[in-house]
Amino acid sequence: MKKPTIQLSLQTSSLVVGFMIWVLLSSLMPYIREDITLTSGQASLVTAIPVVLGSLLRIPIGFYTDRIGSRIIFLLSFIILSAPVFYISTADSFMDLIIGGLILGIGGATFSIGVTSLPKYYPKEKHGLINGIYGIGNIGTAITTFGAPILAGSIGWQSTVRLYLILLLVYAVLIFLFGDKREEKAKKSMVEQIKGVYRNPILWFVSLFYFITFGAFVAFTVFLPSLLVDSFGLDPVDAGIRTAIFIVIATLLRPVGGWLADRFDAFILLMLVFVGVALSGILLSFSPSLLWYTVGALAVACTVGIGNGTVFKLVPLYFHKQAGIVNGIVSAMGGLGGFFPPLLLTSVSAITGQHAIAFMLLSEFAMVSFLIVVYLYYREQVDVSSKIISGTAEGIMVTDSHLVIQQINPAFTRITGYTQDDVAGKKPNLLQSGRHDKAFYEAMWQSIERDGFWEGEIWNKRKNGEIYPEWLTISPVKNHAGETKSYVGVFNDVTNLAVNQ
Repeated sequence: MKKPTIQLSLQTSSLVVGFMIWVLLSSLMPYIREDITLTSGQASLVTAIPVVLGSLLRIPIGFYTDRIGSRIIFLLSFIILSAPVFYISTADSFMDLIIGGLILGIGGATFSIGVTSLPKYYPKEKHGLINGIYGIGNIGTAITTFGAPILAGSIGWQSTVRLYLILLLVYAVLIFLFGDKREEKAKKSMVEQIKGVYRNPILWFVSLFYFITFGAFVAFTVFLPSLLVDSFGLDPVDAGIRTAIFIVIATLLRPVGGWLADRFDAFILLMLVFVGVALSGILLSFSPSLLWYTVGALAVACTVGIGNGTVFKLVPLYFHKQAGIVNGIVSAMGGLGGFFPPLLLTSVSAITGQHAIAFMLLSEFAMVSFLIVVYLYYREQVDVSSKIISGTAEGIMVTDSHLVIQQINPAFTRITGYTQDDVAGKKPNLLQSGRHDKAFYEAMWQSIERDGFWEGEIWNKRKNGEIYPEWLTISPVKNHAGETKSYVGVFNDVTNLAVNQ
């Protein structure tokens, strides 16, 4: 495998090019409509269409990147993209734009390549940051959104589109020369990988999170130029500059989100992200002035930028062996998240004359995601606690406040011979050896109530009837009100120590 820094630089800059191509139609739409008559609905459909293929193709592209390597996939993508770019430059009808725009979506699908390939070159402790740096390739949308209208104003939108053919050719050569021919490749079939992940709820929760964060990014990127022109009377260049600022902020914060996720709990970060998106959606739903609309849009840029970086920390963490297909599914859901909002915004605007309902829906989706993240966070804590108990070498027994056994760990079974089924619903006295009198146990419980624990040697009986000595610690577990809710016993078999003594 070639040097990681070379591949990171090459693939990130290639993503920049792919995303520059992806948003050509939305960036040039005000100029295109001067030559091709389009209704508002048709214009929205044309700008949203590239998102469809750009989303759906992410699944096979992610898989085949894992299977045959990023070099070949990037190269094929850029060669294929040259056809729709040239075709769009000659378009003179709504249908031409639809056909060209559909294939143009390959530019957006290239996102799956790097998020699948680059983690192979770095340790997992850096996956959040590396995927975040690769995500800076999103800035390609800002370059086109800002630069394409300026060029179109000087040389026309058709000539502007043709210039992108040169860019595609240059990068096809760079990828051919410097792409990694020896990249580590997976051998599992797509069916095997899908079977390994589709029943895992984490996959679909993470997909929903990216549907919201990246979907909001794409939706604002695609829709902002037209919205600023139609709703606030800005000229196309001014609208392009403002949209580019939104894109740059969201893009530059993506590696920050990945870096934070490498160092802090990703679920806590996502909680903050979705609260921020929800509040921003509420602000935008009140159809504010241009100033407050700017504040709301920039708040969305900050939160979804961090969120995008955070989400792709979770993918290699939970799905290392199926990274290709999972990256494809998650990023596809994110792309689809950007397809529907432009159409929804246009429809809502046509019916009500404003966009309040659409922005409120963004807020509601964000709150649902927040609640899911809270659930996943607490489930993660329970899972960790359970793994600690299961992996502990000492025997552990947990009872309720009435001393009915609720849980034991494998070490308990190893030492005593009793399984979970054997002890379920029973009390600890089934372990009593008969060597200790009533006064011994009364003193034990008095110590627990007085000191908050009891510790000492006790003789108990295994399932096979063998009596053995153990060193036992019993502690009560209390709630915030000070009520005892359960008891935890931790013990070691000290038979060898007793024999030596």
